[in-house]
Amino acid sequence: MEYVIVTGMSGAGKSTALKIMEDIGYFCVDNFPIPLLEKFVEFADSGETQYQKIAFGLDIRSGESLKYLDQIITNLRMNGHMIRILFMDASDQVLVKRYKETRRAHPLAGTDRVEKGIEQERRQISFLKEMADYIIDTSQLLTRELHAALGNIFLGKQEYDNIYVTVLSFGFKYGIPSDADLVFDVRFLPNPYYLEALRPKTGNDPEIQQFVLKAPEANIFLDKLEDMIRFLIPNYIREGKNQLVIAIGCTGGKHRSVTLTNAIYQRLKKNQKYGLRVEHRDIDKDAKRGK
Repeated sequence: MEYVIVTGMSGAGKSTALKIMEDIGYFCVDNFPIPLLEKFVEFADSGETQYQKIAFGLDIRSGESLKYLDQIITNLRMNGHMIRILFMDASDQVLVKRYKETRRAHPLAGTDRVEKGIEQERRQISFLKEMADYIIDTSQLLTRELHAALGNIFLGKQEYDNIYVTVLSFGFKYGIPSDADLVFDVRFLPNPYYLEALRPKTGNDPEIQQFVLKAPEANIFLDKLEDMIRFLIPNYIREGKNQLVIAIGCTGGKHRSVTLTNAIYQRLKKNQKYGLRVEHRDIDKDAKRGK
């Protein structure tokens, strides 16, 4: 059983890190009660759970119980448990900027300035930074770069060949994703939008999938796309690329692109030797705009 404690400064990206950890196969629990940590590890190691990799989000929100975490981690390690610590950090200037942009109050600042809360937090969790196995500074890090960094640390080349593939659906009317490496336009396929009974549904619904995939061109497209992706991935790996974003777009990002994105994702899952996730960027935007 493998355990990772994800901790660090508030605003440094712990929540994002936990989401990424979940994407790469970890069972994640945020703000887990520290007094229960040892009992939970003993329970998990007893074989009573189906999880093999667990990540705990532990930070300043734990309050007074945080001071016991040092000894608890030491005890668990002495008893042979594999406990790794990931510490998320960022410069004070960046943290202040992030708090001001989100208009959130620092958990320790109270009515005082954000800078005071950050200073106090650094003192209280300094022991965790000293104990950390990995420290990631997100001051200048993009989310996709954080994906790559965590993949390198917790997946490595043995399991996923050191590349993480995201298959992303989008709507052209909302703009092409800025981080896309490969962009494909599926607006050549029949559009379910023009059938009133299908319009409210999405490419996650069987009715839309059947409508889109019954077009012969759809499966020809999938065959050619799968062949190209499987050709490209090992070549990208050899060139040191560790993140690949494949964007598939239709007009609104709700029907055709979602269907094709789901379909290619299912194909790529077969004999998969790399990190893989699916995302639908614009699937709900029409509904939110009342269209």
